[in-house]
Amino acid sequence: MEISGIISAIVIGIIIGVLGRLVLPGRQRTGILWTILVGIAAAFLGTAIAAGLGVADSKGIDWIEWLIQIALAVVGVAALERLKSRH
Repeated sequence: MEISGIISAIVIGIIIGVLGRLVLPGRQRTGILWTILVGIAAAFLGTAIAAGLGVADSKGIDWIEWLIQIALAVVGVAALERLKSRH
């Protein structure tokens, strides 16, 4: 992966994290840095899953890949919230 691909994955990860947080109902006490990190992880993992399913590279916008990434971000933010609430 080239440096431009890594930078774009980080930017997309930030967007994915914020969207995942917005989709999750209720108030989250997770900081923005954790949200960004969850979004970056969701972006990388979602891309891998979409590539495994064969839906990662289409001619237009990869809507299925975006939905997978956002769903993973929602799950990640929810899991982080649950971890934080236990402490």
